[in-house]
Amino acid sequence: MFRGVILTATTNPGVSRFVRSYGMRMGAARFVAGETLDEAVLSLRKLNEQGLVTNTTLLGEGVRDESTAMVVVDEYEKILDRIAAEKLQTNIALKLTHLGLDVSEELAFRNLTRLVEHAQGLGNFIRIDMEESARVDTTLRIYRRMLAEGHENVGTVLQAYLYRTERDLDELLPLKPNLRLVKGAYLEPQNIAYPQKADVDRNYLRLAERMLSSDGYTAIATHDEQIIDYVVNYTHSLGIERDRFEFQMLYGIRPQLQLELVQQGYKVLVATPFGREWYFYLMRRLAERPANAFFLIRNLILK
Repeated sequence: MFRGVILTATTNPGVSRFVRSYGMRMGAARFVAGETLDEAVLSLRKLNEQGLVTNTTLLGEGVRDESTAMVVVDEYEKILDRIAAEKLQTNIALKLTHLGLDVSEELAFRNLTRLVEHAQGLGNFIRIDMEESARVDTTLRIYRRMLAEGHENVGTVLQAYLYRTERDLDELLPLKPNLRLVKGAYLEPQNIAYPQKADVDRNYLRLAERMLSSDGYTAIATHDEQIIDYVVNYTHSLGIERDRFEFQMLYGIRPQLQLELVQQGYKVLVATPFGREWYFYLMRRLAERPANAFFLIRNLILK
């Protein structure tokens, strides 16, 4: 119920104005590594120095014209160049709607190809984030095209709360994919997604087992300690090497747990986004965990 209320409120003009005006002062910077690349680089370097690898995202989505999409591509090329120049252990995660998917599938594919090839020349990697359920087919189709054209430095995301994901995984596994598994952060109807957390968690573990036991690379993206413990025990019992998978968590959430896993010898990637278009990202983070929303409310009261 809490999650639904927050995600519904996200589209309310009054809520949008208030959060955009006061969000950073209320503590949104805990979840967003600044509004500029220079600010993000400082955070990325600090995380690397702690033994954590990272990805970064230029926040934004829903681009509706080709010229804006091209500006985004140019910015991502600059980000990739800066990562290389700074020698950061950082890759890129991006949304296809930021590259023009809502203009046309071909535009998004061309722009993604340009970035994947640029990243390949720098020895880097691109993760295609997953968006709402209506865009899953197109996203996976573009991902398969990238693999068919021989691009190995690209991966995508599957969402455990969608009923369809088990079938999607069946179709992807023969391609030895690089997949991040998440629970899911969008508001979806009950005929498309599991409405109960317990069902999502069970499906997450089923999907994780299949990914980890198959060829390819798996990113276990969760802050749920029960799931993390299960994955640790499962991979240990089957002798699955630690270079076959990693844990992924979000910037500003469970930082001590991130470091504890690194100390145990696991690879941990921290998703570290930045940019001025942080509103929708922040609201999805608030919807995922009531503690995140209470953190901002407490800061508002104290300030």
